[in-house]
Amino acid sequence: MSRVLVPIASGFEEIEAVAIIDVLRRAEIRVLVASLDEHSLVKGANGITIECDVEIKDVDIDFLDMIVLPGGWDGTYALAEDKILQGLLQEMDKLGKNIGAICAAPFALHKAGVLKQNYTCYPSAELQIREDGYQGDKAMIVEDGNVMTSRGPATAICFALEIVKKLKGKKTYNELKSGLLADFCN
Repeated sequence: MSRVLVPIASGFEEIEAVAIIDVLRRAEIRVLVASLDEHSLVKGANGITIECDVEIKDVDIDFLDMIVLPGGWDGTYALAEDKILQGLLQEMDKLGKNIGAICAAPFALHKAGVLKQNYTCYPSAELQIREDGYQGDKAMIVEDGNVMTSRGPATAICFALEIVKKLKGKKTYNELKSGLLADFCN
């Protein structure tokens, strides 16, 4: 069974986190939701609280296939400053393991030095990352090497489905896409 880590911090974007967690779990992918500290309850940007499974310090990278970061500026800044998460991202990249980020969260990948040349993010976030390589509205999801990025809340289901395709294959992707009525996803 594939295993994906979704780290969240106070101020995360709830639509993105929940869509990713939900879609991946529907695909029978083991999702671990991690907090950056000992608080198991983390409040998002719009006041929705998520209960985490584990603290980031207790994550064993050997058991992960992918790390996926939801956006939300406050959460993203916290992810970008967390030394443990930044180290996990760097180690995942060194091992060639999959990494994903949506909305503002590519900023945290950039801070870790793992964001590849081509990426997308929430419009205007590229100004804090780098404009070179930013794909803007050319694509809902951009994959470059082992890194997959997406634009924001409205692209979260399609982003999660692309992760499913990568980890579980096209058959599971198509079945889940159909069941979710997500025909708008490429």
